[in-house]
Amino acid sequence: MASVPSLASTVQQRLADGLSAALPEAASADPLLRRSDRADFQANGILALAKQLKGNPRELATKVVDAIPANDVLKEIEVSGPGFLNITVTDAAIVNTLAARAADARLGVPFNESAGTTVIDYAQPNVAKEMHVGHLRSAVIGAAMVEILEFTGETVVRRHHIGDWGTQFGMLIQYLIEHPHELDHKVEGDDVSGEEAMSNLNRLYKASRTLFDSDEEFKTRARARVVDLQAGEPETLAMWQRFVDESKIYFYSVFEKLDMDIDDPDIVGESGYNDMLHETCRLLEESGVAVRSEGALCVFFDDVKGPDGNPTPLIVQKSDGGFGYAATDLSAIRDRVGNLKATSLVYVVDARQSLHFKMVFETARRAGWLNDDVKAVQLAFGTVLGKDGKPFKTREGETVRLVDLLDEAVDRATAVVREKAEKVGLTETEIVENGQYVGIGAVKYADLSTSAARDYKFDLDQMVSLNGDTSVYLQYAYARIRSIFGKAGDRTPLAHPELELAPAERALGLHLDQFGEVIAETAAEHAPHKLAAYLYQLASLYTTFYDQCPVIKPEPAQEVAENRLFLCDLTARTLHQGMALLGIRTPERL
Repeated sequence: MASVPSLASTVQQRLADGLSAALPEAASADPLLRRSDRADFQANGILALAKQLKGNPRELATKVVDAIPANDVLKEIEVSGPGFLNITVTDAAIVNTLAARAADARLGVPFNESAGTTVIDYAQPNVAKEMHVGHLRSAVIGAAMVEILEFTGETVVRRHHIGDWGTQFGMLIQYLIEHPHELDHKVEGDDVSGEEAMSNLNRLYKASRTLFDSDEEFKTRARARVVDLQAGEPETLAMWQRFVDESKIYFYSVFEKLDMDIDDPDIVGESGYNDMLHETCRLLEESGVAVRSEGALCVFFDDVKGPDGNPTPLIVQKSDGGFGYAATDLSAIRDRVGNLKATSLVYVVDARQSLHFKMVFETARRAGWLNDDVKAVQLAFGTVLGKDGKPFKTREGETVRLVDLLDEAVDRATAVVREKAEKVGLTETEIVENGQYVGIGAVKYADLSTSAARDYKFDLDQMVSLNGDTSVYLQYAYARIRSIFGKAGDRTPLAHPELELAPAERALGLHLDQFGEVIAETAAEHAPHKLAAYLYQLASLYTTFYDQCPVIKPEPAQEVAENRLFLCDLTARTLHQGMALLGIRTPERL
């Protein structure tokens, strides 16, 4: 089905037609339409137009209004102030537009079949290391953007750029070679949990680090093992693969807790670009983009200087021949643009790495790997803070393990669900399942409802609250709507455009109609917090509607009941779809 024009776009077209008829010389002028508290919409474009035409804005506005023929969309247009247009649409226009949205499985949201290919780099844990609270935002924001962009028609390629290379692996591999039974933690054929896998890796890392720091001979052997790893020596590579495989068991267990799908082909870590590093350096040096400085291959920038005032370069290759993050990131860009045919690259990475990515993107542009047809952006995110406003730590000052945080969220949410369970009649299985959905949803929503660039406080008490801007409030709003249909008897949702709408019905209907525009804006700006804000306002408007407009009791006239059930149904579908795009489940009963 074709996308459904929003009321705003329909009103915009009627105003544009009026402008063209009244002022042919200003046919291309933008009416500058927006939602308004004074009416349904307000248009401010005539003010700028009057300045351009050297005319009186109120007179021009009146002329435009007079040129708009009577129609079934615009109920009233009032010229206000110096030349604003306050516009009220008909109730029938609202209901007819919503009926068209309801008839579409996509709720009228456009699907762009000619959209490009976006590679999203997100959820980047490190091999042989536990995931902590700092890994939360990249995973949650990235997964939401994947869903949102795919829903709008974008072809999305997921990339998890895990840390699976570097000097620490020489130490780990050498230790495992000398202590071969350290990872023998299961009987052949038995499954191993993610927690057990990471427990073994943690024990191995600590033991190898202790030996590395205390035994010079072991340190020498470990460093030699790094050379073997980089050279692709078979035994060393096999040991390295064991670490990667063990870590993946753990990664998958954490992502499963987060209710996220991570597939093996999507994981292309630092090691995946090893074969490209020398060529990347050669291309940069031969093109003059990078130059040798004190033996290192560097890219310089006029606007990047250190505290001493001297230029701070991006080091692509070190003076000892080793490669840094820049070489890997630049090689990844070459691969994603050249092989994956990406038209857009999105990096969901901590804001503290902004300078690095600014230099990497500029280097790639100078080399011609990024251009007007291929853009790269960093979706930079802030820090997760504790209630005290400081970086989130345990009482002992340690980094908070992500699994502990998620488990506590689920425990708190399950307690909240259990309090309401008897009234709703939930089974123990439903309590446990809904506790998972509410707990994980609470964590995700707290993250996604904050602008990514901002820090936010991690407060579980607030996150699982039934009141305020929380996912629990939205989930309960959805469950409340679903419960209405269990009491509706033989009454069914049906749009009645002939009815006069109550103020709460109008407000809810006008907001429902904005869904497609909000999705488009969220996708274009990589701003999932805008979708979260829309859904919270939708649930708030529904609460007002529910309080002021009886659906079941006291029983309204049949046509009114059907129309209100129609509004209930469309609200539920919009909440469900919007929450799904954020990666949050909406239980039917709660």
